[in-house]
Order: sequence, then structure tokens, then C-alpha cells
Amino acid sequence: MMHTDLKVYQKSLDFVISIYQITAGFPSEEKYGLTSQLRRAAVSIPCNIAEGVSKNSTKDYIRFLYISLGSTSEIECLLEISQRLTYCKSTTFQINDLTIIKKMLIKLIASLKMRE
Repeated sequence: MMHTDLKVYQKSLDFVISIYQITAGFPSEEKYGLTSQLRRAAVSIPCNIAEGVSKNSTKDYIRFLYISLGSTSEIECLLEISQRLTYCKSTTFQINDLTIIKKMLIKLIASLKMRE
């Protein structure tokens, strides 16, 4: 299976775009702070899914999916900080999408563990 065939991969790519859009309005002094960290964490999700698919073992694939899952928690924290700093009005849309991605990753991990 190709990573591009996975719905969670496609959903996470869409999520990256939304993070880039929301961080475009952050203050310039955050260019190397929250903006960079949020963008890197968001990009990490689909990249680790893609890298995991290419691994030779299910165990390695699952490990990369867990890295993606960890990035979702990091993003939740960063979005909360951004909102408290009033860099963005609402992060509800991003949090909802992130929750969907988390659930999709958890399901994929569970299905791969069943095959092991």
C-alpha cells in the first residue's frame, strides 16, 4: 500500500495547510518560535506516516505512527498556547481536525498490531 492511499495521510496533509494558514497571522517575532514549532510538528504527521509505510517491518511502521501521534499532542499544546497569547481567535477547527487524525492513527495502529 502507498502512503498516498491512506485517508489519515490525506487528512494530515490538509491539516498542514490549515496550520500554515493560521500561523501566517502570528507576530513576526514568533517566526522562529511558535510559528516554526507548530509548522514542524504539523509537517511531522504526514511525513512520519509516509516514512513508516516504507519500512520493512510492521513494528517499524507502528513506531513511526506513534511519532505522528505524539506530534498531534504537541500541536494541541502549541495551539492552546497560541490561543492564550491571543495569536489566534479560535483553534476549534484545528483541534477538531486533530482529534479526527488522532482517532485515525489509533485505529491504524490497532489494526497493524492485530496483524503482527
